[in-house]
Amino acid sequence: MWAAGLATLLASVAVAITIGPASIGVADVWAVVAAHLGWGTSDLTPIRAGIVWDLRLPRTLLAAVCGAGLALCGAVMQSMLRNPLADPFVLGVSSGASTGAVFVVVLGVGGGAVSISAGAFVGALASFFLVLLLSHVLGGTTDRIVLSGVAAMQLFSALTSFVVMTAADAEQTRGVLFWLLGSLSGATWDEVWVCLAVLAVTLLVCAVHAHALDAFAFGRDAAATLGVDVARTRLILLTATALLTAALVSCAGAIGFVGLVLPHAARALAGSAHGRLLPLTALAGAVFLVWVDTLARTVLEPQEVPVGVVTSLIGVPAFVLILYRTRKATTV
Repeated sequence: MWAAGLATLLASVAVAITIGPASIGVADVWAVVAAHLGWGTSDLTPIRAGIVWDLRLPRTLLAAVCGAGLALCGAVMQSMLRNPLADPFVLGVSSGASTGAVFVVVLGVGGGAVSISAGAFVGALASFFLVLLLSHVLGGTTDRIVLSGVAAMQLFSALTSFVVMTAADAEQTRGVLFWLLGSLSGATWDEVWVCLAVLAVTLLVCAVHAHALDAFAFGRDAAATLGVDVARTRLILLTATALLTAALVSCAGAIGFVGLVLPHAARALAGSAHGRLLPLTALAGAVFLVWVDTLARTVLEPQEVPVGVVTSLIGVPAFVLILYRTRKATTV
């Protein structure tokens, strides 16, 4: 199943890169990649080769990394918090990132030396540490973590709205809004490598704790009985997923519903054993966001739709279905 998922991802990336106003084939894509890896030459003109290597390939790869990371974080949060409606943003990371980005763009924090991605990353970490502090003070239970995340989300959302309303001009507001809705249009190779490295480390950490995640399905007390150090494991997984989410949001903005819906789809295929579930969830999220981003940049061409808008349009019906299934399960 993993081999099929990986093959689907590679094919999706190759085909997605060919979609757009410039006439480029799949063979051209592989030729350009091979040429940059020193395995051959490409017959494409420098302009078309640049479109593949400098524009479409990093954007498509960042979409795959973001989709994989958000889906992975969603699967971990849902299992660890025993909440089928949890997603990577339950810790307020997205709202904190938005505040950090707005501080840089609108207020000029950093004096031009700090990029919007760096500001968003710092804001995301600030939100996460606030959630950790609040949940510790309030008792550290699962419910307290979720409530602390809601409090942080509301606080940073209010800060973002206040700054935009009082200090931003029309052009800044438009730029901030486009980023807040999620956009992969400015993807660079540096962002791809950073996000990919964080994703790889997080996936490894989650895979090491796969059996602990299986134990969390039976509750905190049952997990402790099975030999899981609940507090330590939860802190490690919360930190890993928060750092990954912060890195992804700082580069691509808030792309909603990927981490909420894709884990449920993967769970229907692979079951609930996290040794199989986590890699499949990551692959499913990667394939999903590659095609969603392709749709977002072409459906109203030459105008581009924020990718977060498209994921929301797809995710809301799926979210309602999940709510309905959860309601049925709790009434049985």
